[in-house]
Amino acid sequence: MTPMEIGLASIAAIIVLIYLGVYIPIALGVVSFGAIWLMRENMDLSFALLKIAIGDSAMSYTFATIPLFTFMGLVVSKAGIGADVYTVLNQAFRRVTGGIGMATVGANAVFAAVTGSSIASASVFSKMSVPEMLKHDYNPRFAVGVVAGSSVLGMIIPPSAMLIIYAFVAEQSVGAMFLAGVVPGLLLAAAYVGAIWLMGRFTPGFVGGRLVHDATLMGWGEIAARSLPILGLILVVLGGLYAGWTTPVEAGAAGSLLGLIIAVARRRMTWRGFWEALLETGHITAAILFLITAASMYARMLGIAGLPNELSDILREAQLGFAWIMVIYVVLMLFLGTILDTSSIILIVVPLFLPLIEPMGLSLVWFGIISVVAAEIGLLTPPLGLSCFVIKATLDDDRISLKDVFLGALPFAFVMLLVLVVLIRFPGLSLAIL
Repeated sequence: MTPMEIGLASIAAIIVLIYLGVYIPIALGVVSFGAIWLMRENMDLSFALLKIAIGDSAMSYTFATIPLFTFMGLVVSKAGIGADVYTVLNQAFRRVTGGIGMATVGANAVFAAVTGSSIASASVFSKMSVPEMLKHDYNPRFAVGVVAGSSVLGMIIPPSAMLIIYAFVAEQSVGAMFLAGVVPGLLLAAAYVGAIWLMGRFTPGFVGGRLVHDATLMGWGEIAARSLPILGLILVVLGGLYAGWTTPVEAGAAGSLLGLIIAVARRRMTWRGFWEALLETGHITAAILFLITAASMYARMLGIAGLPNELSDILREAQLGFAWIMVIYVVLMLFLGTILDTSSIILIVVPLFLPLIEPMGLSLVWFGIISVVAAEIGLLTPPLGLSCFVIKATLDDDRISLKDVFLGALPFAFVMLLVLVVLIRFPGLSLAIL
């Protein structure tokens, strides 16, 4: 078999295994292990590369960022900080058409800065924002669409699990990936707010809703009490990274400690809750470790097969420039986003294109932001659309169907695509604060 045939066969085998219910890292690992064995007819080589992949992943110092930021996100969720931010912003936007939707976007952006999980954001704000919007006569499709669209901010605004996974796959600095995600994440949040304003002005039927006049206004003291904890966390985590005072691991440790102090001070953390947070941190960390190990094995398999070199030769012979390569890459990411989750897409596709991007002199940090944003659009598109499924399951409301969630999320997926084009056209946006 040619390298191209091996690559296509491996991708097809991985997708088939995933849809048969095989755990994603196991599917990646089995296909990689088997392909190396068949190509070199040497099972010992497969075991040796598996051992190297595990060692490179688990023994890396920066891997400690994963359990630390995961624990911080879980503790912050238990402390109720997401609800506080939403309440404050809801008051700020109460007299604007679509204001509750704008508040949801803003709260999701702030919440993302201390959790790094789209699924957590979708779950939390489905319970808070959707009932509030329905109470004020918003269109149900718009209500769930806002939550679905803004939930993806959790994977772009640091700390982000997807940025960490990409950093391991592309061998880039986790700290650099975190800093690179700030401007694109804020740009996407601003684009969402602008889109909601335009929808409220030109398609009021889709937005619906009425202005909130019956809200009890908070005083400055209560606003400060609700806002300062999360602002402090953001300052400690991102401020320390930007100023160069802390490494990503140290920032994760400091953020975890501060989050725990806030949760205890608010009497939101019991010994049982603390133990549950530790257990869930262990489960998530182990899952990500398996993903990273499998991705490392898969990348080595592609290298042994010679696929990156052959793909480079094909594109060179076709005389495809940067623009066409990015079109092919984005279309492939969008297609796979309809059938696979974000982590799977990054683990499968990124190793194929890294050897093409690096010789062009392009920043692999910028390429990571492009990869994550493109893959995250899949969270809003059928048939998989993981965020949409989470919202539907969390709401458990017969008045809102899964179709409503997907249709509501569609305008926000389009906004993401426009922002993606801007980020590709202007790479400096992703590298602005590095």
